[in-house]
Amino acid sequence: LCLAKPIIFRSIFRLSTMHNNQNISQTEKAVLGLRGLIVHGQLRPGERVLEQILVERFGVSRTPARAAIQQICEEGYISYVPKRGYVVSSFTEEDVFDAIAIRGTIEGMAARVAAEKGVPPKVMAAMRDCLHRIDEVLTIADINVRQSEYAVLNDQMHDLICVAAQSAMITRALKRLSVIPFSLNNSFTDVPPSAENRVAEILVEAQAQHHGIIDAIERREGARAEALTKEHSRSTWKYTDLMLHLPEEVELPGVLGTAIRSQTA
Repeated sequence: LCLAKPIIFRSIFRLSTMHNNQNISQTEKAVLGLRGLIVHGQLRPGERVLEQILVERFGVSRTPARAAIQQICEEGYISYVPKRGYVVSSFTEEDVFDAIAIRGTIEGMAARVAAEKGVPPKVMAAMRDCLHRIDEVLTIADINVRQSEYAVLNDQMHDLICVAAQSAMITRALKRLSVIPFSLNNSFTDVPPSAENRVAEILVEAQAQHHGIIDAIERREGARAEALTKEHSRSTWKYTDLMLHLPEEVELPGVLGTAIRSQTA
């Protein structure tokens, strides 16, 4: 399905195609590369970020490397420390959950605006199709496969809600928000046996909320759509909180794990 509005590109941290894109500027190449090193945990909280690292890793000159460091600093992933220079930032659990709440607030606005404006038929059909496919995924027996398939479709659903709002300003806000640490809906990890039942419950609850959100949007009930979407953001909160407090240690995605664990080291 080809949609008129651009879908928010959530996988901005994937570097697999970066080096093959001849049109990408050196600054953007350095920005994506540095952000990826941090998000994937290759640069840990407290480590120094040097221009030379970007020059050697990504084949850029010093001026783009310097510009990339400044941009990533503005995004909050690194901080300037006197006498040390730029270092990878540390984050607390509160930072993680605040970022999740911020995304929920903006996505709630997107849902309300979509309901108030009315959604183009092709976009509504795409949302209904996505709902149906998630329903099918939730019948998969293997929890890790189920979660993996759910994550892909969940991203599509949230992108479609943004598209449905038909607002360049909301699209821009969500795109900017995607570079705020921990604000994405993709902090999934392998599910240990002790968490399988609870994770299954969270996915079912989240999908029930998806149904409610899309129903409210279709019925042009803006306030209800906004409230449900804000509440839906707590699904990410519940999942992250569960994984952070399991009796056994799990491998959390990149910077999420290193940042949180650095607080208790």
